[in-house]
Order: sequence, then C-alpha cells, then structure tokens
Amino acid sequence: MPKVDFDRDSVYQQVYTFAPNAIALVSMDGTIRRVNPSFYPTLGYKEQEAIGLTLKEITHPDDLNKVNALIQEVLNGNSLFYELEKRCIQKNGNLIWASVRLSLVRDDKQGTPLYFIVHIIDISDKIATEQKLLKIEELYELISENAQDIITLVNSDGNIEYLSPSVRDLLGYDPEELIGKDSSQLNHPEDLEKIRSEPFSDNEVVTYRSRHKNGTYIWFETAIKLIRDDQGRLLKVLGIGRDITERKKYQDNLAEAQHIAMLGSWELDIIDDKITFSEEFYQIFNLFKNNLPSNPTDLSFMIHPEDQQRFHEFIDQAMQGTTISSEFRNLQLDGTIKYMQIRVSVTFDENGNPVKMNGTTQDITERKKVELKLQESVERYTSLKKYNHDAIISLDVKGRIINTNEMAERLTGYKVIEMRGELISKFIGERNLRRLLSYSIEDVTTERKINKIRHKDGHHVEVLTTIAPIIINKENVGYYVIAKDMTEQKQLLIAKETAENTNKAKSEFLAMMSHEIRTPMNGVIGMTDLLLTTTDLDDEQKEYVEIIHKSGNTLIKIINDILDFSKIEAGKTELQDQPFDIRDCIDDTLAVLMPKAHEKKLDIQVSMITELPYKLIGDYDRVKQVLMNLISNAIKFTYSGGVSIKVENNGRENQKLRLKFSIKDTGIGIPKEKLNHLFDPFYQLDSFMTRQSEGTGLGLAISKKIVGLMGGDIWIEQTGEPGATFVFTVWFKEEVSYQEDSSLQEILFIQKPLKVLIAEDNPINQLVLKKMIEKMGHFTSIVENGNQVIQALAYETYDIIFMDIQMPVLNGFETTKQIKETIPPDKVPYIIAVTANALKGDREKCLEARMDDYISKPIKSEVIFDRIEKFQKTQRREINGGVYK
Repeated sequence: MPKVDFDRDSVYQQVYTFAPNAIALVSMDGTIRRVNPSFYPTLGYKEQEAIGLTLKEITHPDDLNKVNALIQEVLNGNSLFYELEKRCIQKNGNLIWASVRLSLVRDDKQGTPLYFIVHIIDISDKIATEQKLLKIEELYELISENAQDIITLVNSDGNIEYLSPSVRDLLGYDPEELIGKDSSQLNHPEDLEKIRSEPFSDNEVVTYRSRHKNGTYIWFETAIKLIRDDQGRLLKVLGIGRDITERKKYQDNLAEAQHIAMLGSWELDIIDDKITFSEEFYQIFNLFKNNLPSNPTDLSFMIHPEDQQRFHEFIDQAMQGTTISSEFRNLQLDGTIKYMQIRVSVTFDENGNPVKMNGTTQDITERKKVELKLQESVERYTSLKKYNHDAIISLDVKGRIINTNEMAERLTGYKVIEMRGELISKFIGERNLRRLLSYSIEDVTTERKINKIRHKDGHHVEVLTTIAPIIINKENVGYYVIAKDMTEQKQLLIAKETAENTNKAKSEFLAMMSHEIRTPMNGVIGMTDLLLTTTDLDDEQKEYVEIIHKSGNTLIKIINDILDFSKIEAGKTELQDQPFDIRDCIDDTLAVLMPKAHEKKLDIQVSMITELPYKLIGDYDRVKQVLMNLISNAIKFTYSGGVSIKVENNGRENQKLRLKFSIKDTGIGIPKEKLNHLFDPFYQLDSFMTRQSEGTGLGLAISKKIVGLMGGDIWIEQTGEPGATFVFTVWFKEEVSYQEDSSLQEILFIQKPLKVLIAEDNPINQLVLKKMIEKMGHFTSIVENGNQVIQALAYETYDIIFMDIQMPVLNGFETTKQIKETIPPDKVPYIIAVTANALKGDREKCLEARMDDYISKPIKSEVIFDRIEKFQKTQRREINGGVYK
C-alpha cells in the first residue's frame, strides 16, 4: 500500500487520532496497515497487534459475503463511502454488532485505487434494544391475536379504534365491522343509562351487557384503564372484557334460591376492611344499602343487644380456623324479633393470617316458633324422659300415685293399675312421705333417706332415689320419684372387691416371679456382656456368647412386656411428671435402634416443628417406650428404603401442648383384614407357626394403653403408599425454661475415679457389678448384707452405693434408713437401689426410703454407665468456684 503522506498537525491527522470510533487503513488485498487509538477499546487489538490482520479475520463468517459485496460495490460505485451492519470478532473471541463505513482512496492523477478507510462503530446495545422491542411487539401481537377476552381501545369521542379478533367468537362481528363505530351502539339501553350517569374511574371493573350480532345480549365483566395526557385530559379508554353470561345466570339462580330459602350471604375482606352483602341479606334484615351503620364491618349491628357478647365470642372462635354455626336473635326496627342461623368460615394466607371471612345468615323465625311451642308442650315430660331406665312414679301434691312405668312394676311387684290412687307411703313409709311432701330442690337429705322400697312379697329392695318436682305454668303440681334398683350394683361391688383381692394376689405372684427370674438372668446377661467386652474369644465362641446374650435380652423383654401389660391392665400404672426435652427422648430411642437400621442400610429421617419447646412436662420413660415400640417395629418390617419420624403441633389448651408423632416406613405394610386387630394383646401379623419376627405381640397393645393414660390416641393412617404409618398424640404440660450455660461448669469439673460400694448377697451378681464398674475406671468394694454396709461406711467414704433391696440380716430399706439417720448429710453416698422386681410401686418405695435412684435386674453395662453419669452431672451442678461443696 502506498505510504500515506500527511502532516501530523493536519486536520486529517487530528480526526484520525482523536476519533471516538475505530478507524483502520486497509490495503486493496484486505490487510490492515494502520489503526487509530480507538481501535483497541472497540476490538481489543493494539496497533501493533492489528497491523497485518485481514478484514476476514475480524468478520463473522456468516457476514463475509456482505463485506465482499460491499467492497465490490465501492470499487464499482461513484459514492464517496458505503455502509453496512455486521458482526465483528473481538480479540477475546466475543462478537459485537458494528456499523462499518467503507470509503476508497484513489490516486489524484490517475484515479488508481490506493487503499480503503474503514470506520467501525459498536452498535451492540442498539441492536439488542431493537431485538427486544421486536420481541415485545411480537408478544403483544401474539397476546392480542389469541386472547380469549375482548380487548377494546376507544378514543375520547367514544369511537372504537381497536378490537381484538376474539370479538368474532364472542359477539359474532369481524373487528373491521366495528372499528370507527360508536361503542355505545353495542351497550344494552339499561346499562348505557347507568354508564352515562356513573362515568368510569381508573382501574375500575364494570359489569354490563353487549349486543351480539344475532341480536342477543352477552354479559361482560370488563377491566377499565383510562389513558390520559400530561395535562390529565382523557385520550383513550382501554378495556379487557370477559364473558360472564354463565356466571351471571348462576348468580341470578343463586339469588333466587337464597330468596326462597331466606338465606343471605356476606363476605368480609379483612385486609381492606370492606364488606359486601347479597341482595337477600338486605331483605332479611330490612336494611337499605344507603342506610347501613357508619362501620358496616362491625357485624354485631345485626344482632340483638343481649346476644352481642356471645356473637363476639362466636366470631373469635371462627378466627381460630373453625367453621361454626349458631343461632342468634335480631331486633327489627318495629321491635319484633327474628331468629337467625349464622354460619361463618375464615380463609387464611400462607402465613396463617386471616384474610377473608365468609358467612351465611338464614331466617329461621318460623321454624323457631314451632320449636318453642314443641318445647313448651314436652317440658312437663323432661324429667320423665331423662330417667326412663329406672322406676318412675308420678305423685300429686298429697303424695298419691298418679302413674308409674314398667320398671316400677318390677321393683314393687304390683301392677300399674294396683298402684294408682295409693299413697306412696305404702312403699316408702309414713316418715319418708312427710319428708317428700316438704321436699325442696336444695335439700337432698330426703332423697338419701328413701333408700328402700317395700316389695309386694314383704322384702325390701335397696334403691337410689331421685326426686324431681313437676312444674306446669310455673306451679308445683306434684313430684316424680325415680328409683334405681341397686341390687345389681351391690353384686358388682362384691365382685369388684373379689377381683381386687385376686389382682393383689396376682401382683404379689408377679413380684415374686419377677425377682426369681431376674436374679439368675442378671448373672446370664451380665456375664455374657463381660465375656463379649473383656475376653478374647474366637469367632465361634463369640457367636455362641452373642446367641446367649441375645436370648437373655429377648427373655427379659418378654418378661418386661408381660409385667407392663399386667400393671396397665390392673390400673396400677402411674405416670411420672418430669421436665424433659422431647428431642433427647427421640435421640435416646434412636441411639438404641440405629445399629439395626444401619445393618439393614435403612435411611432414618426426623423432622420436628421449629417452635417445639425445649422443656415439656410428662413421663419421659413412657413416651420413649411408645417410640421404641413403634420405631423398632418399623425397622423390623422394613427391608429397603427407610423410616421417617415426624413431630407436629396438634393443638394447645389450658397451658398444655398436644404433640402428634408420625412413624412412617417403606416396609411390607399391613393387610386391611389385619388392621382391626393390630392393638389387640398378643396379636402378631405372622401366624405362630410361620412368623419371621420374635416378640410377645404386646408392644402395640401396651403402646395404646400408655398413650391413653397420657390423654392421647394412637392409630394407623391409610396413605395409599407402600409401608405403614403409625400416628399417636400425647398431651404435655408446658414449662417456661431457660437455656442454662453450663460450659463453665463443664470446664471446671475434673473427672475422677469414684469409690463404689456393692451391697449384694448373690455371688454372681457381685461379680457382674464389680467387673462392669471397674471396667469404667472406678474402684469397688463388696459387702453381702446391710450390717456390713454400715460397718464399711464407718471406716471408709464412698461416692456411690449400689444397694440390693432383698439382702439378709438387714435389707436395703432398713440399711438406707440407718445411713440417713446416723451419717452427716455431706458424707452420705449416692444410693442406687437394685431390685429384681419391676412392678408398680417398687420405684416409689425406693424413693420414699430416701434412696437417690433405682435400677432393676438384669443389670446392663449401659444402665450402670447412665446412673454413674447422672450422679456425676449432679456433682457438676454443686461445684462452687471449681471446688466441690
């Protein structure tokens, strides 16, 4: 390319250097020979990088033909420059849209082409805006062309400027037939008069009729938007109308039905504090639309003054989410009273806030009048109907029998006809007759005195008597004597005492059997536990020991289930109220069951309400027992998938919280024919001969009893999904608790070995306890009876005593009593009762004897560990400045 010869201070040089747009000098073969400084911010190439590039290299391949055509046009044309829009490739590979202006420089003498001057302007933003507007335009056209509603644009003169194609389907016209016409030609005359008298307001929704091409009228609901200029002058009216003809027919039919049923409806918008009434509502209450109270949202204006307090309570109850119905009186303007049946329901948003209240009001005045008359006619028979299962004798004010019933015949041995006209003293005695005639409702001694009725054969029947005055027109005209035969109740009382004696004998037998079975089982389970944890066994020996250990645990579980069920059946189970965290209860349950779940590769999920209190008051052990039964069953009968535990708020009442627990598994499920027997005692899904799982079949029966004791219920939900879902509810007392910061106490507490005294007369149990405790790093001493305990404490100080209850010479209760009476309180060890019994009252007896804790045999390592840790936590709370008190 010939060298460009121009002076650096020339105008051309100034334009070239300081131009805001990229400029390149390109040789005739398309190679860039020179670029100005703006080339770099536009395409990313510095001058030395750009020199040697070709136009082809910075042009999108799809635009090369346009560039070549432009060059050819420049070479052939007479214009000074030519321009096109194309995509350019920046140095980093990105694409930009650019306006490219191409001009040709020729030799002044011969006109020979010398080089091209190329101006490149980045127009990417402009192109993007144009494309966006094009898409919006296309979208508006698509909506307008396919909208089911009619879109109308009317100018300030009322002439139609635009109609969407949907007008063909809805009104039968082509848009072209109506554009330019007066829009009022389509309105129903009645609606047109209303429109002219009440001009549209902005963003209003109006209902009116439009004429179809066939002459009929269609009801439309149209949203109006007024378009104004900067000075507020109306330019156009945009309307979007929807066919509501069918809805209008339904509304008219509903209004007619409400009129027939004398049923009015209303809707309260709680957010906007607005209320709307149906036409029939105004008719029922004889109200005019323009004569409502100043605050129509106060619905109590409809209610009789004496009923308004109850109405406010009624509305408050509805605001809790309950659909309710009740009767109220309405005081009409003329002083008459109407009776109304009002039904209310409230709609809530996703956050639980009330947003809308819907109600119906039905005039039941005529029905109520009939009910009141009926009530008056049967009022004299109310007492008789109430006590119709017993002997009923009606008397006049002198005590003569007017009438009796069949039960009175059985009680006295006389026929009704024989008793009529007789004085009641024939059956209850003269003294009781005098008491009866002076009877007053406040004095119940007369009823108590009439406790026998003489039978026809001479014997007396023991009865429970009730006396009711007969009131007619506010006057006492006689009495009803209602006598219940207590013969059967006496027999039942005797049977009850016999059963209680039998239960007492059974409880004593169970206590004895519990002790006799648990004592040797303590040795079996304890020694196998020690074998597994302290002895180096080969695989075969370990398998045998694990079988013994598992069998022992299974036997103990069976014994526990039977004892638990027996206690509950006998009504001897008492709940223990104590504060605890339900999260801990679930964690402790899962800690026992997770190994089995992991073994089966099951997924265990737990979800709880976020507002669950940290402290609830209830029976921790019983709740855990129910959870253990249900979750272990779910794991047992699930072979793939998992188990989910969900805890939900099921209501609050009187400072009590009801929790709902759901245990859902993906297991084998439960056949429908088995559902009715699930909670029966000793019932199992598998038959005795073919069942695959072990157990007594008491788990669900016990769970049902426990849940019932805690005021809840338990059931299985039918979800239509694989597996089974068990649900139970339990009531807890709520306790306001504070999260104590025990971190400092934990830091200051120094763990140290404890000195433990084992008071046990059975050698095997001595060895079991000794090995378990010493394995935990503590020191032990052993004594065999209570006297030896007292002697040991005289020479040594101990932290804990594991005290067997049934020791020779001096038992555990008597030993504890002597310790508490003779040793200073700060020297008394922590006493844990050890008993082979597991019946009602054992734990209470130990605590009443001033023992500190209680465990039952057979003893397991984890139980011993738990009690020792509990003792240590107690000591931590007693630390004062890092030193034991």
